Amino acid sequence: MRTIILLVIYVLCSPLLILLILFCFLLRWPGLLIMLGKGAIYLGQKILGIQVELSGIERVDKNTSYVFMSNHLSFIDGPLLFMLIPQPIRVILKKEVFRVPILSQGMSLVGFVPVDRKGIKGGKKAIDRATRMIREKGFSFLIFPEGTRSRDGKFQPFKRGGFFLAVSSQVPVVPISISGTYELMPKGSSFAKKGRVRIVFHPAVPVQAYDKDDIPHLMDKVRNIIKKGLSEFAQESRQ
Repeated sequence: MRTIILLVIYVLCSPLLILLILFCFLLRWPGLLIMLGKGAIYLGQKILGIQVELSGIERVDKNTSYVFMSNHLSFIDGPLLFMLIPQPIRVILKKEVFRVPILSQGMSLVGFVPVDRKGIKGGKKAIDRATRMIREKGFSFLIFPEGTRSRDGKFQPFKRGGFFLAVSSQVPVVPISISGTYELMPKGSSFAKKGRVRIVFHPAVPVQAYDKDDIPHLMDKVRNIIKKGLSEFAQESRQ
């Protein structure tokens, strides 16, 4: 019921949102557009009844570029982290999303990067573009190194793309452990339940000591940090 209410509100507000997107696009105001996006997600969180237990966010320097990396359990993860990260975060999205009129102009304006997932060249092109944006504009990116949402709530193997981005741009990786979103909206579900989500931002991992040949070691380090956070969540839940 809560999801239906939220969808109705979004539909009713869509004409105004379209005008605001066009307004920001014409005046080249990406910051305002990101603020609107965070506000819309905050509204959704409250209507859906999602309570967030957050820790470690004070470790994030608002003036430092990062590659944020989180495990991926649900459709909820991306919007929730986009709202909570205290920066105008950018993301890499499958190119099909950019086919939506008006929305595509807004995403292009704020610096979201399209990726063609059908081939290796498409992924490399997206990573190269994101690297330039970090170097030239000081952006930060949110990456889900598992590549897709978990089907069963279990931690999945990592893909290399986000780690190439961090090493190529020489910015720290911030590992994030998120728990609870799978229970609220597992993959394949169209409706979100109310409930509690737990998120911890771990200390940043510097990448200066790594090059492209060392990426497997960096992957293992970040994965172990996120996995440890998930294990601690599970242990606390059993107590």
